[in-house]
Amino acid sequence: MISQLNMAHCVELHALEAQASSGVSPQHLSDALNDVQVQVIGHWHQAALIGYAIVARLPFEAELQAIGVLPRNQGQGVGAALLGEVIACAQRWKSERLLLEVRVTNQRAIRLYQHYGFHEDGRRRGYYPPAAQGAAEREDALLMSRLL
Repeated sequence: MISQLNMAHCVELHALEAQASSGVSPQHLSDALNDVQVQVIGHWHQAALIGYAIVARLPFEAELQAIGVLPRNQGQGVGAALLGEVIACAQRWKSERLLLEVRVTNQRAIRLYQHYGFHEDGRRRGYYPPAAQGAAEREDALLMSRLL
């Protein structure tokens, strides 16, 4: 089941992100839950929160700020279901485009985004800190968008 999250879900959301390691800070999660221009969407399995997405409403566009899925639930369609709901939300807002950025090494996510009609718009060189412990190189961010 997919539903909108609110401050009542804060503890569960923080616990999920701690395991999903999507790179979203606890402060960003709390701020998103309190922002009327942002939707935080949760994916539930039975009574457990197993995935979330954050989408922000901009003047003419929407931005997917994060998707996080518990590692044990990855590859089960949770991310795809969340992305579908993010697209539907942006369409309800009458946004012209949906924007996102992703690590160039996150091939699983890039394939998902391409499957949903996103295309590459550009790159931000050295945007992300190293993903692995001991890695010295910063990673590029791939900028992608989809017309709505």
